[in-house]
Amino acid sequence: MKLKLISAAMVLTFSAVCAYAGGNPEYVKFPEGYADSYANYVTMNRAGKELVAKMYANDEAVSNYKQSDQAADGAIVVMEIHKPKKGSDGKAIIGKDGIYEIDKLAAVAVMERRSSWDAAYPVDARVGDWGFAIYNPDGTPKSNDLNCPVCHTPFKEQDYLYTHKPLIEHARR
Repeated sequence: MKLKLISAAMVLTFSAVCAYAGGNPEYVKFPEGYADSYANYVTMNRAGKELVAKMYANDEAVSNYKQSDQAADGAIVVMEIHKPKKGSDGKAIIGKDGIYEIDKLAAVAVMERRSSWDAAYPVDARVGDWGFAIYNPDGTPKSNDLNCPVCHTPFKEQDYLYTHKPLIEHARR
């Protein structure tokens, strides 16, 4: 009996960790073909990290931000996270534009906005109407210890987006 209780506790603990690691891919799906169909609105070095972020937005997000500072249902923002090329000294190589030269894709982070999320999707796993998920380059869910809502919550005035201003500028061109 004791072994069954310990086993059950381990399963529940592991399940809780997996459910929130890297967002919720059960609800926020990997957008197949996004690199070909979404707008690449900015590419930049990630603040405080030796990584490159290539940001994409679907047509709904671009259309929403043309007229408003807030996205509506159906808006999807994707961040490709790339590792930079390294020089012989082990340091990231910086291109002429000041952005690290890209070596390889490390992860894909997805934000999706919906006002009608399934009640089973915990409110504390979202921020505003935005849901999150992080994927490996092949589109499979990526396990990690990021807590997406915690990092995005301070950006309420920017519709919870780090790249709110570049997205609006792209949409309004």
